[in-house]
Amino acid sequence: MSAPIVAPAKIAFIGLGTMGAPMARHIAAKGYSVLGWDVSEAARHSAGVAIGTGARETVSDAAVVITMLPDARAVRSVLLEGDALQDVAPGTVIVDMSSSDPLATRELGAQLARRGLGLVDAPVSGGVKKALDATLAIMVGGDADAVERVSPLLSCMGSAVFRCGALGAGHAMKALNNYVSAAGLVAAVEALAIGRRFGLDPDILVDVLNASTGKNNSTEHKLKQQVTSGKFAAGFAIGLMAKDVAAAASLAQGVGVSAPLAQEMAARWAEAAAALGPGADHTAIAKLLDI
Repeated sequence: MSAPIVAPAKIAFIGLGTMGAPMARHIAAKGYSVLGWDVSEAARHSAGVAIGTGARETVSDAAVVITMLPDARAVRSVLLEGDALQDVAPGTVIVDMSSSDPLATRELGAQLARRGLGLVDAPVSGGVKKALDATLAIMVGGDADAVERVSPLLSCMGSAVFRCGALGAGHAMKALNNYVSAAGLVAAVEALAIGRRFGLDPDILVDVLNASTGKNNSTEHKLKQQVTSGKFAAGFAIGLMAKDVAAAASLAQGVGVSAPLAQEMAARWAEAAAALGPGADHTAIAKLLDI
């Protein structure tokens, strides 16, 4: 088994948004030589890590290339549709920490393997707050040797690292997690709308849910904080939630499991993203109900 990749190895970090930038900074703080890249000039300027002159130069000679991008299409575009990997040495491990489609991840892994490159999928959960304090939950899929090599890097960014199985397992776990979370939020805001129309006090309704079996992440952390307050600023875009729920529904279909609720949620979130705009906060789905 290959040795773990430790500091001061060069790490290329592609995708320096609100999640990626603090994740890259945590790796650099542990002594790794981090070089980042993002197509957004504003993101590059505010990232807080050294910046390359382009994707190809950034990943050249890196021991590990980390991608933290909006979706599988963006990951594929960076890795396969340009010359970014032209100077990457065989044996380099690519870690996709984006929320990508698990079946597409397996296809990408096969294509990268033909170039002599390894792929690990390691999406995260916890949002910007946990990215900032390095307490993300990280769901990992991939070859055991490749996962072992990048484990020290993952521990720089998260407090809980779950080895979920073969390549694609991390992305499958993330899609299913977000499907359950999205369904829980829809149920919670529907209950809020029904209760208010009946005459129940919304705050009392939330308190009862959180002291009872209806409690979920949304009732605890989103209803009062984001929905009834009118803030709608939890920090995760509705377009991204729609994409993740669609990935879960697609996965169900791909493995031959009948999942009508997943299909319904995929349609509901796609409609909400179209109505509100993909950049709206995901808690703004409540605006489409009479709350």
